[in-house]
Amino acid sequence: MSTAPTTARRNAQRTARRIRDYIILTVLALVFIAPIYYLIIGSFKPSQEVLAGFSGFLPTDLSFANYGSVIASLSSDSTGYFYQFMLNSFLISAAIVAGGLIVNSMAAYSFARLRWRGRDRVFVVVILLVIVPFQAVAIPLVYLLAGMRDTLFVQIIPFIANAFSIYLFYTFFLGLPTSIEEAARLDGLGPAGTFFRIVVPISRPVFATVAILTFLSSWGQFLWPSLTTSDPAVRPLPLEMSVFSGQSPVDWGSVFAFGTLLVLPILVVFLAFQRFFVQSVAGSAVKG
Repeated sequence: MSTAPTTARRNAQRTARRIRDYIILTVLALVFIAPIYYLIIGSFKPSQEVLAGFSGFLPTDLSFANYGSVIASLSSDSTGYFYQFMLNSFLISAAIVAGGLIVNSMAAYSFARLRWRGRDRVFVVVILLVIVPFQAVAIPLVYLLAGMRDTLFVQIIPFIANAFSIYLFYTFFLGLPTSIEEAARLDGLGPAGTFFRIVVPISRPVFATVAILTFLSSWGQFLWPSLTTSDPAVRPLPLEMSVFSGQSPVDWGSVFAFGTLLVLPILVVFLAFQRFFVQSVAGSAVKG
């Protein structure tokens, strides 16, 4: 006789917990979305209305004038062209992502599957490098790469090899069944053939995850370009934004438009690879 009330009580508790979880997640989503929404809305509003308190969130007096102002102000031979800064950022980020996927995945595979003397010691060193902040080695790197100053290469080379990316690949490769690779070796494939023809195709989630994280960090680089570049011809977009926003008087509508143009490629990349990113995170959670 007591089974029905107990079941009803459990269902009510389960429903209450679900409602609570949805409320918490909704609040968190609003907290994270609000700055992005404010940035985008502000990019379409006149400068005097951008910082007008809560009314800055309201979609009133919208136009594309700020975007035209950004493009027009960055279209002279003395400062460089907007599309040039955007192209520089794309070239730098694309090179870091492509080179990093190759170098870091191959290094991680050698740690996870190959047997060679000193492997474990070298891997410990790589893991220790994860906790070393880039700011600690930035100045020595500036002097080490002084001959490459004011080039795109100096903004690419230090970031191709990444200890954290190696660790992400390593943990994923450890979870792959060894039977697949053993079958490939029986078919005559060596370590390189096994990696490129077998491991890489089934590792798309971790490749997408590393690509997104690498693109995020490389696209937003500010400290390193500010130390190694002074020529507007090789200046990336984030560095140019600091120059643009430092002009007086500050046109906040144009600054928000510039920020939107800076954030937009990141959103596009994430939306393009989000399915693989979620698969990788979910797979890691299941393994954990």
